[in-house]
Amino acid sequence: MAEVPALVDVPAPAPAAVARATSLREQVEDAIAAAIVTGELAPGELVSAPVLATRYGVSATPVREAMLNLEARGFVTTVRNKGFRVTEVHRDDVASLIAVRRLLEPPAVGQLAAERHELVAEHAPRLRSLADAIVAGARSGDLVAYLRADTLFHSELLALLGNRHLVQVVGQLRSQTRLIGLATAIGTPKLEQSAVEHYELLDLVLAGDAAAAEAYMSHHVSAVLDWWAPPI
Repeated sequence: MAEVPALVDVPAPAPAAVARATSLREQVEDAIAAAIVTGELAPGELVSAPVLATRYGVSATPVREAMLNLEARGFVTTVRNKGFRVTEVHRDDVASLIAVRRLLEPPAVGQLAAERHELVAEHAPRLRSLADAIVAGARSGDLVAYLRADTLFHSELLALLGNRHLVQVVGQLRSQTRLIGLATAIGTPKLEQSAVEHYELLDLVLAGDAAAAEAYMSHHVSAVLDWWAPPI
């Protein structure tokens, strides 16, 4: 997990200081969300702001703010006088989320390949840099960086269709998908292969091969269920 920088408290925050505080809260939220998504913080586990603050080397304030945001996102629930409990998500819930994503993401990528591959080409350097970041995160074991780059890659690719509602809905579905078992895949060929698939997907879209791009995206989304229950 990426190290979160220490909080610097100032008596009368200027706008720049407020921006730094906001950035710190976002970093903490990303780190905790990644821990929950990957199962490092297990479903049903009870956590407190002071313990998490010590874990990430920050004060309790940004942790509490992050946890309130995560509660709004459905990641945790407040337990009075105790802290926060990581919400439980069952395999059937994950399978249902993936089924909805398969209805949306593969056809969207196929449409990009068929109708907008030239536009995608204009944004290819940015998308390849995100794919590089995904692979780097997989190789280094930095799941925060991995998940952040993965989210940006998919959202920015879909955004090229010009349908902000699609991007928003898919983003919500992705944020609810738990990848229990992903943390145990650090350093394995399986995690790196999943990362490399982003290059292959982008190449199919750029080639204008709608059928192949759609099929590949369907495979990529379906494989998410493997992270819920990795084979023994």
